[in-house]
Amino acid sequence: MPQTSQLTLPVLPLRNGVVFPHMTVTLRIETAEGKTALAASAQRDGQLLLVPRIDGRYAAVGTLAEVQDADDDGNVVVSGLARARVGAGSTDESGALWVEAEAYPEVDIVDEELDPLVAEYRAIVTAVLEHRGIGAVAERILGMENPSQLADLAVYSPDLTLAQKVQLLETLDIRQRLGLLLDWMREVLGTLELRRKVRDQAAENIDKSQREYLLRQQLEAIRKELGEEGDAGSDYRAKLAERDLPAHVLDAVTRDLDRLERMSEQSPEHSWIRTWLDTVLDLPWEKHTEDRLDLDEAWAVLDADHTGLADVKERIVEYLAVRKLRKERGLDKDDNRDGAILLLVGPPGVGKTSLGESVAKALGRSFVRVALGGVRDEAEVRGHRRTYVGARPGRIVRALTEAGSMNPVFLLDEMDKVGNDWRGDPSSALLEVLDPAQNHTFRDHYLEFDLDLSEVVFIATANVLETIPAPLLDRTEVIRIDGYTDAEKVDIARDHLLPRQVRAAGLEPEEIAVTDGALAAVVDRYTREAGVRNLERQLGKLARKIATRVARSAERPEPEVVDADDIVTYLGKPKVWKDEAKDRTDVPGVATGLAVTGAGGDVLFVEASVTDGERGLTLTGQLGDVMKESARIALSYIEANAARLGIDTKALAGRVHLHVPAGAVPKDGPSAGITMTTALMSLLTGRKVRGDVGMTGEVTLQGKVLPIGGVKQKVLAAHRAGLTDVIIPARNEIDLDDVPDKVREEMTFHIASTIDDVLAVALEA
Repeated sequence: MPQTSQLTLPVLPLRNGVVFPHMTVTLRIETAEGKTALAASAQRDGQLLLVPRIDGRYAAVGTLAEVQDADDDGNVVVSGLARARVGAGSTDESGALWVEAEAYPEVDIVDEELDPLVAEYRAIVTAVLEHRGIGAVAERILGMENPSQLADLAVYSPDLTLAQKVQLLETLDIRQRLGLLLDWMREVLGTLELRRKVRDQAAENIDKSQREYLLRQQLEAIRKELGEEGDAGSDYRAKLAERDLPAHVLDAVTRDLDRLERMSEQSPEHSWIRTWLDTVLDLPWEKHTEDRLDLDEAWAVLDADHTGLADVKERIVEYLAVRKLRKERGLDKDDNRDGAILLLVGPPGVGKTSLGESVAKALGRSFVRVALGGVRDEAEVRGHRRTYVGARPGRIVRALTEAGSMNPVFLLDEMDKVGNDWRGDPSSALLEVLDPAQNHTFRDHYLEFDLDLSEVVFIATANVLETIPAPLLDRTEVIRIDGYTDAEKVDIARDHLLPRQVRAAGLEPEEIAVTDGALAAVVDRYTREAGVRNLERQLGKLARKIATRVARSAERPEPEVVDADDIVTYLGKPKVWKDEAKDRTDVPGVATGLAVTGAGGDVLFVEASVTDGERGLTLTGQLGDVMKESARIALSYIEANAARLGIDTKALAGRVHLHVPAGAVPKDGPSAGITMTTALMSLLTGRKVRGDVGMTGEVTLQGKVLPIGGVKQKVLAAHRAGLTDVIIPARNEIDLDDVPDKVREEMTFHIASTIDDVLAVALEA
């Protein structure tokens, strides 16, 4: 650290520049403030402190300077001596500002770590000067040996702002100063190199265009001499001769080829036609895969790829059986309506997309997936008109090219998430695609001729049906995939998920053995979902933990056997609490309901309370309009039947509050009607709701229990939550046939026609 000294000096503010040590500059003193400071410097043998002023504030460090010369016109020659930290100050009788300054004289620094910084700085500045065309002066400018003085030369750079120069002045440590300069000059050098690259590319493109123009003019003259005018489309005609295109496509291509040959190559339309021809000829017109319609083999493929989902597999095999019979009996030649469009609906992670891949594998067809989530432009489906700049075909045509055949299995993923705005409605364009009576004449705006999609097997997926437009939904056959039981999840984890995660973690199958008990523990304690996506994440975490142990071992360790008791060691504390319903319903006024969301079935709780005050009903929990109506119906029913139900009317004189956690999740629908009624009855009678009972059903003002949807998903959610009894409407009893046998055996179902049936089961004695 250099020796410092304390000085009291007058301040000369610098508004438009910075003076560094070892600089000799001429300043024009025109302000009264400057003249006063110059006069005051005579009291210090011509010394004063030059302090930059930026954004209304003085810099923390100034430059100790000495006045060398001055004339009567206000021109003053000053020479910088050293940096000085600016301290406290005051103004004397003449108006001059005097401050306490701590001077930092420079000393020669011998530091091996500083040498690389200096060398890199010299190289970067040399490159910048060469870009500016003054590289010849680089050696003379950068020949200075003192690192501090070398860094201070940056004050002359036009690439640094006044604020950056002030920051350099305030940086006393030479290493930090060089670090700042290196960062700034790298940016300057990068900008200069980019500008030169753009300039060189522009010049190269201009030269290339001029050269191509001259060559094309010469080529055209040569063709005229040889009598070969109009030969621009010869390559396309050669390709066309090798292809077997449909008649209407051949006519369209020939027509545009004739136009191309008559057209000047300098015309913008010339490139449009060539792009269109390339697109048409890229389509696999002659390629059709032969269907493999062995139903036993198809079932085997589906069984190998998916555990459970027997109803879904059966429907897919039926679909393949219809195609097989129509083909064998020649019915597929009579018309194009040879099958429905399958729509797989279910929560995330249940295998909808992979089912589409399995259908393709069973048929022996190529598989292509089109993601519709977030698509808002109709042109994404139908393509753009050729007149637009950058026009291209829609996703349907591009997917056919990608598939490499005209009869692939086509998966339209996330169809419930298609949007619409001022650019059109993509779902309307899908109406033609998904109608077997129309899609043999699908017309893409870019191709501008009919495209036969009747041989394509379309399979769509969605999480919910409510957001799919009714006309589009009417063209599909809905197949629901409601989720898996815990036993099915264990089978899926053992046969599919765990082997995949073991491979992903770089392990060999013999290095890890996870028992069924351990898998059941992961399913039971760490996941609560309809699908298996989160289950796979947990198994991936388990595999990575073991992979870490294997990687750290010098020798090949013994195979890791993971049992149920070991799961906490690898995955931490359990994340799912099975007894939540019993804990929540431990006080009167709380009932357990069942609901269906976009993520599958779920358990919800309805809490009720009564407070003194004006009579009324308060609803919280971000409830939709239909759910709010259910709450009002429940309260009205209880008020109308209070005497029969044994409720003291005084209890209803206050304000009733119904809340449905979690408050951040929107909820709607009528199926919580009996749950709300039960919660109110529990509160007003002081009888707790059974902790092992879940319920679902719509309630009317007469106390009737009406049917609802999603019974299977709700029952599976209740089973996952550890509930043993479920109350459902009487007219939903037939839907219990869809519930897996194992779940039906483990649970008790109560059929309710009226709210009295519900209360008899739900409330404790």
